[in-house]
Amino acid sequence: MRHKELRLALVCYGGVSLAVYMHGVTKEVWHLARASRAFHAHEAEQLTGEALAYRDFLAAIEKRSSLRLRVLPDILTGASAGGINAVFLAQAIASGQSLEPLTDLWLENADVSELTDPDAQPVWRYGKIWAQPIAEWFLRQPGNVVSASVSPETREEVRSKVSRLVRGRWFSPPFSGDRFSEMLFDALASMAGQQTGRPLVPPGHPVDLFVTATDFRGHIQTLRLNSPELVEETEHRLPICFRTQASVDGSALLGDPLELVFAARATASFPGAFPPLRLEEIDRLAALKGLDWASREDFLERVLPVHRRGGMEDIVSLIDGSVLVNAPFGGAIAALGGRPSQREVDRRFVYIEPRPVRNATGEDARAPIGFFGAIFGSLSTIPREQPIRDDLERIARQSRDAARLRRIMQALRPEIDRAVEALFGYTFFLDKPTPKRLANWRAKAQNAAAQKAGFAFHAYAQTKFMGIIERLAGLVHDAAPELALRDSSPIARRLRDHLAQSGLDALAGEKGGASPAAIAFLRAHDLGFRIRRLQWLARRASREWESDPDISDDALDIARGHIYAILAKYEDADRIAVESRSFQKLAAKVMEHPGDVLDYLAKTRLLPQTDLEAEELLADSLEQMPKNLRQQMLLTYLGFPYYDVATLPLMQRDTLEEFNPARIDRISPDDARSIREGGTKATLRGIEFYNFGAFFSREYRENDYLWGRLHGAERMIDIAASTVESGLDAAFLRQSKRAVFLAILDEEAAARRCAAGLIATLRAEVEARLSEP
Repeated sequence: MRHKELRLALVCYGGVSLAVYMHGVTKEVWHLARASRAFHAHEAEQLTGEALAYRDFLAAIEKRSSLRLRVLPDILTGASAGGINAVFLAQAIASGQSLEPLTDLWLENADVSELTDPDAQPVWRYGKIWAQPIAEWFLRQPGNVVSASVSPETREEVRSKVSRLVRGRWFSPPFSGDRFSEMLFDALASMAGQQTGRPLVPPGHPVDLFVTATDFRGHIQTLRLNSPELVEETEHRLPICFRTQASVDGSALLGDPLELVFAARATASFPGAFPPLRLEEIDRLAALKGLDWASREDFLERVLPVHRRGGMEDIVSLIDGSVLVNAPFGGAIAALGGRPSQREVDRRFVYIEPRPVRNATGEDARAPIGFFGAIFGSLSTIPREQPIRDDLERIARQSRDAARLRRIMQALRPEIDRAVEALFGYTFFLDKPTPKRLANWRAKAQNAAAQKAGFAFHAYAQTKFMGIIERLAGLVHDAAPELALRDSSPIARRLRDHLAQSGLDALAGEKGGASPAAIAFLRAHDLGFRIRRLQWLARRASREWESDPDISDDALDIARGHIYAILAKYEDADRIAVESRSFQKLAAKVMEHPGDVLDYLAKTRLLPQTDLEAEELLADSLEQMPKNLRQQMLLTYLGFPYYDVATLPLMQRDTLEEFNPARIDRISPDDARSIREGGTKATLRGIEFYNFGAFFSREYRENDYLWGRLHGAERMIDIAASTVESGLDAAFLRQSKRAVFLAILDEEAAARRCAAGLIATLRAEVEARLSEP
C-alpha cells in the first residue's frame, strides 16, 4: 500500500458577489478534507451526505490503485470577498469547527438590505422624493444598467433596492462597516459552537492563512540603491498573515476572533461600498461583545509594525485587498517553508476563478463604455483581471528546479552508497549502532565528504555559511523591531564582518575540508544541516522505502515517528533561544555588540548537546528496525554529507521541506461541465449588474451557492483522481461525481435553504447527464 498526501494551497480571488459561489466551492474542500480525516484515521465518525460519499470515493481509489490518499488543505490565501472565504475555511481546518454557519452569512446577510448602514436608509418612503423620479427614469431607460445586465424576472427587485440606495445617504459609503464586522464575528462565534471533530490536518502540521489589504494612505518603506544609498517610497500593499500548528483537540486557533474579523473586514472593504476599516471599529466590536482583546498589541506589532513605530496604528485606513493584489499566489508560495512531510506529497496550487473569460466580443466590444461601466471597471473589474502568468511561471520554475534536484539526488545515490560502504566496510552494518558509534561514524563521514569534495567544497562552505548568517540575522531582526530595519540584510552584514574580524575569514583548511574555526562555528550554529539530514531521511522513508515489499508499513511508521521526534528537538532550538527577554535586549544592540548575540545563541541553542540526545533516539530507533531498513537508514544518514556538498549550492536554501514539483489546478464553471455546458454564463447569476447581482437577490445567491458546491465537488474529485498515476476510468469518476452531486442536493433539500424548484431542476440535470447509459 502506497500512502500519499494531496496538499492544497487554495487561492480565492476577489469577485464581489461571486463570493457566494466561492463559498460553495470552499465548502466542498472542507467536506472532502473531513472525509479524508475520518478515512485516514479509520474513525467511526458519523459522516453523512456528501462527506460520506467522498469517503466512499477515497476507499474506492485505495481498492482500485492500492493508493491511500489523504487530502490536506493547509495553505489558504484570498483577497476581497475571497479573503473572507479563506479566513473561515482556515479557521475550520485548524480547529475542527463547522463551516456551516458561513452559509447563513452569505445567503441571509449578503444582501444590500442587510448591509446598508441605518443612517443611509431613507427614513420614510418619500425620503429624497425629488430623487425618486430621477432614479425611476434612470433605472427604466432602454439600455440602462439594470435592463442590460439583470435577468427580467429579478429586475423589479434590483430596481427597488438600487432606488433605495440612490435615495439614501449620498457621498458616503452606503454599507455599514460596524454591521459587517459584527456579522463576521457572529459567524465565527457560531462556528466555535459547532465542533465537528479534530482539526483537518495532523497534529503539529502548520496551517497558513494569508489575506491582502490595501493601506489607502500608504506607509513609508526604505529602499537601498547604489546612489543615493537610501530612498523612501510609499507602500500600499498590506498582507495580513496567520499561522498555527494544529493541535490534537483543535485548541490551537489561528488567532483571536477579533483579529480574524479584522483580516476579513479589511480585505473585503470594497471602495465606495464600505468605509475603510480603522482600528477603532474593531475596538467598538470588542466593547459591544464585552471582550478583552488581550493579544491586541502583539497583533498590531505583527501586522502594522511601521505604523506602530510611528504611533499611527489608530488612524490607518484599510481598503479592499484586491485593489492591488487580487490573486495572492505570492503568499501561498511563501508559506511552503517549514512544512514536514511524513508521506509522499503531491502539492497543488488550486485557484478559484468564478469568471475566467470576461473580454467583450462582437457587439459588446463595439459598444461605448458607459458611466457605470467605466467606474465599476476601473474599481472592480480591471484589477481582478490582471494576468497571473508571472505567479504561475514562478511556480512552474520552482517545480522544474525541484524535479531537477530530485533527479540529481537519485543519480548520486549509487555512488554515495558505494563511498559510505568503502569508508566503513560492510562489517559496520553488523555492529550495534550505539550513540557513541553513531557520533563517530557521523564525524568520519562528514570529514570524508569534505575532503573528497576538492575545490567544490569552497562553494559549498560559502553557501552554507551565508545560509547560517541569514538565518541568525532573521532571528535577530524579528526580535528587535525597534531597530526599524526593513529586512535583516544590515544585520547579516554586521555579523559577517564581526566573524571575519574574529578569524573566520577563510572557511577551508589548508589540507582540504573545513578549517578548525569553521568546524567550531558550524557545530555551534549549523541548524540547517541537521534539519536537512533528517528531512532527507523522512523523504526516503516516505517515497522510496515504502515501495520495498521487504519493509513493512509498521516498521516504516516507527521509523518515521522517531525521525520526527528528533526533528522536533532541532526545530524547537530557535524558538527556545529567542523567546526570552534577554535575547531581545541583546538583539536590539546587535550593531554595537554582534559577538554577544552569537555567544548567546550558541549557549542557548546547545546544538552539540541536542546532537547527543538525537543520536540516542536514533540508535534506539535503529535497534528496533529490521535489518534491511536499518541498513538503508544508516546509508542515508551517513551519506547525507555527500549529498549536501553536491546539492546545497544548487538549492540555495537551508531546508529541503517540500522540494516536490508543485502542480496548478483551477476551479471555475468553465472547468466543471458534467452537469451543464456553457460555463459561467450558463450557470451563475451573480455576474449580473457588474458582479454585484447576488447582493440584490436571494434567488441569485441560492443559485450561485448551489453551483459553487456542485462545481467544487466535481473539480475536487478530478484533482484527487489525478494523483493516481495509473489513472482511473471515466465510468468510475462519473458515478463518483453523481453520488456526491445527489448527496449535496439531498442535504440542501433537507435544510430548505434553497428553492425547491431550483434543487429539482438541478437533480433532473444530474440524473439526465450522469446516469448509467
